Formats: sequence, structure tokens, C-alpha cells
Amino acid sequence: MTQLNLHEAKASFSSVARRVRAGETIILCDRNKPFAEIRPLAGIAPKRPKRRLGQLAGACIVPSDFNAPDPTLEDAFHHGPIFPLRESALAAIDQP
Repeated sequence: MTQLNLHEAKASFSSVARRVRAGETIILCDRNKPFAEIRPLAGIAPKRPKRRLGQLAGACIVPSDFNAPDPTLEDAFHHGPIFPLRESALAAIDQP
């Protein structure tokens, strides 16, 4: 535990906060008389380290025809019961 006078803690508050975040407990003093304690909150998980990019590289195989149109799905979309197209619109869609 570190003891800091109020003036010192106020002047370097960001470094005090970093030390508390790292797990240190700091005692605040007024004219060298302790009056408060700053410590990390219990039950709050420490900050997790950053994850490395590309950890799953090669773990998932994407087929080459992944983005290819699906005729069954297209037919259900264009000729389905929710928004059926009129015959004139169907003729325009079916033409190349």
C-alpha cells in the first residue's frame, strides 16, 4: 500500500488511477494523516489482453461457389406466395 498526500494525488491523478487499475491500493492522506483508501473494485474482471488477429486462419473452409446464386432460392423469391409478381414482370426477369 502506498500513501500519498492529497496534493500529490491531485497533481498526478492519471498515474494514480493507472496504479489502482493495475491492482495497487493507495491511501490518501491530509497532512500525513490517512483519511481515505483508493483500491480496485472487487468483482470486476481485469482488462483482457487484445486478441491476436488471424488466430482462426485456415480453420474455416469457404467453398469457391459460396456467392453463386441458388436457383431454388431465386425461384422462391420471385415466384413465392408473399409478393407474387405479375406475369409481365416475370417475363422480363426470365429473359436473359
